[in-house]
Amino acid sequence: MSISMQQVADKTDTDRLVTVTLDPNTITSINPDEVHEWRIAIYDLLEENSFRPARVAATGPFALHISIVGNSIVLDVRHPETFQPIAAHYLSLTPFRRLIRDYFRIRDAYYEAIRSAQPFQIETVDMARRGMHNEAAELLRTRLHNKLIIDLNTARRLFTLICAVQPYASRIDESKSELPSVLFVCSMNSVRSPIAAALARQQFPGRLIARSVGVNGGKADQFVYEVMEEVGIDMSVHTPHILDELVANRFDLVITLSADAPEAVRRKGLESGAVEHWQVEDPSLVEGNREVVLAAYRELRDSLRKRVRTRLEALVSGGSQTT
Repeated sequence: MSISMQQVADKTDTDRLVTVTLDPNTITSINPDEVHEWRIAIYDLLEENSFRPARVAATGPFALHISIVGNSIVLDVRHPETFQPIAAHYLSLTPFRRLIRDYFRIRDAYYEAIRSAQPFQIETVDMARRGMHNEAAELLRTRLHNKLIIDLNTARRLFTLICAVQPYASRIDESKSELPSVLFVCSMNSVRSPIAAALARQQFPGRLIARSVGVNGGKADQFVYEVMEEVGIDMSVHTPHILDELVANRFDLVITLSADAPEAVRRKGLESGAVEHWQVEDPSLVEGNREVVLAAYRELRDSLRKRVRTRLEALVSGGSQTT
């Protein structure tokens, strides 16, 4: 069977990942070296891959949202613009434990060899590294059979990303956790609620569960990435979610940040210790040049940072949910 250049171009345009995001609630680190390792692994995966979900009619390109639940990596395939769910698969980490240990052992040996070993020793370690990667990639493709269709090189790069993120996963079981929980809700989970949740996680690391959702689905916002990067928070890993996607139904505190959010929360029937509405402006509606818009995003970020710190301090200290 022959494939024309146009067919190859079509495959390249559709059967591939163009966005990879990480769940900030289950994949956490404040170490910049670890976060840098995630970014490198994501960049390598996006640079060249062949990827599509099996048994669904959706056409690509695709976005992949990765989280960790219990002992499983969740591979959540979504539309790259709207982030609407397409398919989600749970991949048990148990069959990969030995290979993950080997990955770090061989990686460290390879870096050490580069610094001090002879060329033949470097080649020996590199051969072991390639062999381990190939074994892991084949196992990954086998475990994802009839779920995700990926080639060997994509499987190798996906395994590297799994290794990079899984040692740092918090693995909080929200159904059993005694940590206080807060949910931020805005219109589209693109700007206000994800900024608030990210600031809460930054200010109270490991002391609360902070989630964010939208009444409707939104898109990633580049200005959010930029202003949050200024305060050391990587928002490129954020994927917008909607209320209907919530698994948890009980929060100690629900904070709404847009005019349509209170009624949506009421209709959802969430159980909560308290529900509050914070009137905050949406900077995405600001008109003007780039600096004017950025100033509006920074103002939102800074005002939310103060308000989040003040409001949640009592919550994480075991105080009352209500103000």
